Amino acid sequence: MTDRPHHTPLLGSLRGLLLPALGALMLAVPGALAEERPVIVTSKATADEIREFCTNIADKARDQRYLLQKQELEALQKDVDSRIATLEARRAEYEDWLTRRNEFLKVAEAGLIEIYKKMKPDAAAAQLQEIDPEIASAIVMKLNPRMSSLIMSEMEAGKAAVLARIIASASDPNTSKDPS
Repeated sequence: MTDRPHHTPLLGSLRGLLLPALGALMLAVPGALAEERPVIVTSKATADEIREFCTNIADKARDQRYLLQKQELEALQKDVDSRIATLEARRAEYEDWLTRRNEFLKVAEAGLIEIYKKMKPDAAAAQLQEIDPEIASAIVMKLNPRMSSLIMSEMEAGKAAVLARIIASASDPNTSKDPS
């Protein structure tokens, strides 16, 4: 006798069925582990059904649009607020600079007037003829009338006339024209 197991026809037919069933099972397992995909069902929807669907989602879509617009407006408002804060800071810096400049000009003007008060009229006239007529007229207006008349009498007639015209127009409340 041999050590081989005894085969029966039933065992052979089971083996023949078992192998294909095992193969089918192995092919089915990867499909079972795979991701489920949504099934798209196409049907012939009527116009009423389509209209009803659109009507049902219209409010939700409008609400979503409003929400997105609100978020965009809030972002724009933050940007505007940031720019306003920057402008306010710059305005404060400018006002501080302007205040310091005006104080300096007051001190400088007072010192300049004192310088011209102490100068000899002929020297003051020579210098005032060389600077801007509006500045010269402002200086002459700040001096006492006696000193101003002495200085203007030492100036060239044309330049003294320009200063007199500027001084006259500055004292006239109805004029805002250029004296030239």
